[in-house]
Parts: sequence; structure tokens; C-alpha cells
Amino acid sequence: MALVTFLSDFGDTDYYVPAVKAKMLSINPQLNIIDISHKIETFDLAHAAFVLRSTFRDFPKGTVHLVAMNTTGSITQGYIGVKLEEHIFIGPNNGILSLLADHDPGILVQFADIHVKDSTFPAKDILAPIAAKVASGAAIHDFGGPLSNFRKLMSRQPKATRQNIIGHVLKVDVYGNLITNIRKEVFDQLNPGTFSIEFGRESVSRLQTGYDEVEPGDCFAFFNSLNLLEIGIYHGHGGNLLGLKYDSVVYVNFAS
Repeated sequence: MALVTFLSDFGDTDYYVPAVKAKMLSINPQLNIIDISHKIETFDLAHAAFVLRSTFRDFPKGTVHLVAMNTTGSITQGYIGVKLEEHIFIGPNNGILSLLADHDPGILVQFADIHVKDSTFPAKDILAPIAAKVASGAAIHDFGGPLSNFRKLMSRQPKATRQNIIGHVLKVDVYGNLITNIRKEVFDQLNPGTFSIEFGRESVSRLQTGYDEVEPGDCFAFFNSLNLLEIGIYHGHGGNLLGLKYDSVVYVNFAS
């Protein structure tokens, strides 16, 4: 069955999400449309990219991913299709698709003018029909030619030395836990066996393997299923209680 995922900041109280789905289903009623999220913070490309980057590889190869973020924004330079790690992404050329991996996509297509109409709702009128047709067997090359100007955004990268890693919070989740950009493989390469992790006013010197290895109200730190350092307060909203938010600094200091 043709599989399409759908990611947007449309929320769930307006007609936008069902209208986009209806357009795709009118082209192929057999499509299987999976919602990744429609509660992305409004206009927040970094949030959307983090959610999609964290999930797309779990879908079967060949899945089509419809990305409806800032489709009418001033930074959007047309509409594109990309092939990345055997997945197809349909969305705006505003930089969001450049944040899904640390390498460029293998195929980049600029959708031709014949497929791009004037619209105040391009997710429905432009992107949805192309996504439905590609999921039904068409190639993204059928809708345009090579993309010469792939808009890129730079994600913040941690700084690592033998003395420390300086990272940042990528996401505060619904529980108040803080997911950072500090990767396990980097930590493992540099860790001499003794370390401290500093965040906000707190510091911990050991890692857990899950949330419930500390008492309620205590801080925890472990590498999550994404192999990213996650910190927080068990049974507490770490973001609020620690005064941390997106882009807050987190330090890992190694003993010499």
C-alpha cells in the first residue's frame, strides 16, 4: 500500500489537515496517510526538522514524506522533491529538508512551473497532488528538473575537545525533558571514565539507562533511543524547574 507521512504546524482545530488529506485521497483513495505531527510550534523549522529527522528512518524505504512548514513564507524558494536514504520528501525549498541529515540528498528536483500554481494554500494545491502521485508510482523527476539552489540552514553543532563537550538543547518535550545535540558516540570517544554534566544550576556525574533510576524530583541524564544525551527531572518539568529551553547550553566536563 502506498505510504505517505504528513508533517505540519497546522494544528488540529482548523480545516487545513483534512483538506490536504482529502486532496491526496481524491487522487488515490488507497493511500495510507500517517500523521507524524500537526502540533509543531508555528513556523518553527528547527522543531519540525528534529521531529522528522528522528522518525523518518523508522518508516519503510520508499515512503513519501509531505512536509508542510512555511510553505508561503518569504524564505521559501519554490517547491521541491528530494530523495534521501531511499525516502522521498516533498516540501518547500526553505531549508527544512537540509536539516534531515548530515549529508546532502542524493536527488534534488525543482518542481516545474506547470505544477506550481498561485495559491494561498500550497500544501493542498501544489504539494499534496505531487505527493499522492509519487506515492502512487510516479517519479519526482516527472514534476521538474535538477535543483540548482538547494536552500540550506545550519544546525548548531556541539563543540568537543578532550576537556569537554559544549552542546545545546534541541527540544524540550511534553514532559519537560531536555534532548540535547550531544551524541553518544562522541561522548564515548572522549570519556576517560570520570565526567560531570552541567545544566542550569545542576550537575550530575553519572549516567542512567532510563528515567526511573532516580528518585522523583532528582535529576537524570542518559542517552536516549536517538543516541542523544537527554536530561531532566524525574516526575518534574525539567525545562521549567531548571530554567532551560531550546538552545540552552549543556556542558560535559571530563576529568584530566
